[in-house]
Amino acid sequence: MIDKLEQRTFLIALALVTVAFVFLLKPFFAPILWACIIAVLFHPVQVWLENKWGNRPNLTALTTLTACVVLVVIPVLLLLTSFVQQGVTIYQQIEAQEIQPGKYIDQVRNAFPAIQALFDRLDIDMSAVRERAASAAVTASQFIAQNALAVGQGTFSFVLKLALMLYVAYFLLRDGRALVEKLVAALPLGDERERLLFQKFAEVARATVKGNLVVAMVQGTLGGLIFWILGLPAPLLWGVVMTVLSLIPAVGAGLVWLPAAIYLYAVGEWVSATVLVLFGLIIIGLADNILRPILVGRDTKLPDWMVLLSTLGGLALFGINGFVVGPLIAVLFIAFWQIFGREFHADTGDGNTSDEKAPPQQAPAGNESENA
Repeated sequence: MIDKLEQRTFLIALALVTVAFVFLLKPFFAPILWACIIAVLFHPVQVWLENKWGNRPNLTALTTLTACVVLVVIPVLLLLTSFVQQGVTIYQQIEAQEIQPGKYIDQVRNAFPAIQALFDRLDIDMSAVRERAASAAVTASQFIAQNALAVGQGTFSFVLKLALMLYVAYFLLRDGRALVEKLVAALPLGDERERLLFQKFAEVARATVKGNLVVAMVQGTLGGLIFWILGLPAPLLWGVVMTVLSLIPAVGAGLVWLPAAIYLYAVGEWVSATVLVLFGLIIIGLADNILRPILVGRDTKLPDWMVLLSTLGGLALFGINGFVVGPLIAVLFIAFWQIFGREFHADTGDGNTSDEKAPPQQAPAGNESENA
């Protein structure tokens, strides 16, 4: 009786301490998340270095992290800096009436009377639409300008979180496999289940970042490039906007380049508008279908509707980090229910595929899924 009381008391204390520790780390959620993602994505690089240099964990981890900084961190920082600068410039031009969004809507309406007739049939007030579009443009540009100021004022906090991310990533690269083994030994879920869950985490991180993020960056780069070639204003700004929109399933970069093409048709730039439409449909549109299978392969086959809902839900709850966290939670949800169905309802066979019934293979020691 005393032993059971002591065990329960210990478990309660363990739960309380764990919750307190998670709460303590909450302000650093984003740096820790991205450190884990870096460790998963760049683990193959470290394995390659270990095969070349032997058992030198400190050197291989430091070299891998340096490659990550040079190839990823520095280019992203430069891109964000240029994006903010162009956003501030757009805001200043709108404030000075050099850019008038309502004027562009009037040009499209005058060039396409059928659109005006359609809006009249639907009882849509174009004047209200015009005012809302102008207000939205001012609000968006003002948001970028205000955040640029906030970033400038919070430079120390940003640098601190960036340094923390790289610091944690270094130790995860160096000690990730040992850490995963300790977690597998400590967690009371069963070794097979735990290895499966760690494998799912690695797959989601790899699929989301290599697939969604890289494809979105390619589509945004292509969109910004065609805007620059056609002489449209702020190509870098709109390229980044297309990148962000491409992260959201069923939305995509078409929300930017299609209205731009309509405006070009409205002002008589038929050649530029046609080039933009063809480029958007053929080049930007097919980038997703060509690159995603190559980058993701067989990882994380979520239904399209679940990808959309989990991504939108993640963005709503966790901000920009949600495009990773949302699908991660969705995949772990499916993994838990697959385990439950396989182990507790194996005799009925309800809702289980042959893959779900097969026991998960144990990940090898060098598998990148163990570096989460």
